[in-house]
Amino acid sequence: MLRSMSTALIVRGALAVIVGIIAIAWPGATILALVILFAVYAFLDAGLQAVRGFSSATAGPVFGHLLLALIDLAAGVTALVWPGPTALVLVLVVAAWALVGGFLEIFAAFADGETAGTRALFIVAGLVSVAFGVVLFARPGVGALTLALLFGFFELSYGTSQVVMGVQARRAGPGIAADPDGRPLSRRGS
Repeated sequence: MLRSMSTALIVRGALAVIVGIIAIAWPGATILALVILFAVYAFLDAGLQAVRGFSSATAGPVFGHLLLALIDLAAGVTALVWPGPTALVLVLVVAAWALVGGFLEIFAAFADGETAGTRALFIVAGLVSVAFGVVLFARPGVGALTLALLFGFFELSYGTSQVVMGVQARRAGPGIAADPDGRPLSRRGS
């Protein structure tokens, strides 16, 4: 059990490191891949909306689902035909998300019952998020490259941690007893 878990962690980590290196080496390709992924999502959602529309018993939901299917289809085609503007829109969506999330974190800091440390963390996290959103709105072209690079660095760090955990699990494997669900119970010989 632990051998397969450790192997899975190592393989998943190695793949994440490879994806991270690719994202950092070719951020433009990473942005294009994100746009293509969005288009694939839009096409899949269009199909699902069409299925929901034709399986509905009343006319109202049929029209709504078919309209959503057409919008999804148009969004997917637009993403593939004009990947540059689509990437810009995706960056602006992330910028809006960062602004809204940041302001909500700042407001959450002033909720009743929060400790001073928690308030400070909420405020700092909120301010960083708001600043990130403002920068993305101000420079969306640079923001797209920044998002690709941030994704790459995240994948590198995540992948490295997965590989390290896999190696540690492999080393610790023989000395750990596990219950039927695979959770460690105790160390043998300790």
